[in-house]
Amino acid sequence: MSSLGRHLGEAARDIGMSRNFDRRTFRIPHSAFRIPMTFPANAYLLAFLGGALATAVSLPLWRAWCVRTGLVDDPGHRKIHDTPIPLAGGLAVLTGLLLPLLLGAVALQLNVLPVSAVEKISYGFEKRGLQLAAILVGALGMVLLGWLDDKHELRAGPKFVTQLGIALLVALAGVRIKLFPEIPLSPVLSCGVTVVWILTVVSAVNIMDNMNGLCSGLGAIGAAAFGAMAAMQGQYLVASLALLAAGTLAGFLPFNYPKASAFLGDSGSHLTGFLLAVLAILPHFYSAQNPRPLAVLAPLLVLAVPLGDMVCVMWIRWRAGKPVWEGDTNHLSHRLVRLGLGKPQAVAVICTLHTAFGALAVWLGGGR
Repeated sequence: MSSLGRHLGEAARDIGMSRNFDRRTFRIPHSAFRIPMTFPANAYLLAFLGGALATAVSLPLWRAWCVRTGLVDDPGHRKIHDTPIPLAGGLAVLTGLLLPLLLGAVALQLNVLPVSAVEKISYGFEKRGLQLAAILVGALGMVLLGWLDDKHELRAGPKFVTQLGIALLVALAGVRIKLFPEIPLSPVLSCGVTVVWILTVVSAVNIMDNMNGLCSGLGAIGAAAFGAMAAMQGQYLVASLALLAAGTLAGFLPFNYPKASAFLGDSGSHLTGFLLAVLAILPHFYSAQNPRPLAVLAPLLVLAVPLGDMVCVMWIRWRAGKPVWEGDTNHLSHRLVRLGLGKPQAVAVICTLHTAFGALAVWLGGGR
């Protein structure tokens, strides 16, 4: 036996022979099985990384399923690719959103999180449980609608009615636009404004899905900005949800930029727009703790690029006498390419601009 083994054996015998040794007390403490984390920073990190990992791991599986079922985007007019590309992004992003939430719920039930974290997260679920359920149902609805559109090219009328129903469901669950506590909106007006807002943002983000990495990049940056603002206000559940959404979209980016092996599809662009629209109205930007009136402009700053692009494109189409919903190549991304930039560079420029607006929004709406 080696010297190390002999010493370990002697130590074990000494422990076993000791009169003060109680075998009942010789056990691993329950806290050893708890996940070490400093709440809320590590919770935010887990949300982001969990979403990114779940999306990245599931995307190859969804991509193979799309190829097998024929859910691909074929080359054609105004297309940026010359081979069929699987429309797997939306399904992977949805997986990245739902799987970490499911695992988080299991962790809460198994009591493996610190008590302080459980109390704060549980409090958020108690206050916003119905809203979170409506958001998840809305996300599923948007992905299903986009999937049907990718598969069957739905007419504009049924698409709009379905989007309207999803937006109304979320608004009726209590996810509504609130400006100032001193000037409360009537429930009907607040509900109507919220529905218009969700429909507008979904459309704006959807039509910007015209180059590799653009829609998912804008979505990841925008969700991260909303998460940062919510975190600075101590809104743990909202911040975690926003950073989870940012992670899911960031996890998709390597498969879509600069060269795409998968597209978001309408299912992914609808989901991205829906998440950004909801995340823009979930945080309380103006409150007694943050009494800055200009903070209510933060969501508009975060979404300035997609909303501004939509307004400009619709104005150009209207001036040209064309239907405002008819696609063309007058988007900011297309104009940058015509100025001489490559498509990846054009996307990088737009995302940089988007990041600058997001940083300004965080400064404006996240302070105490």
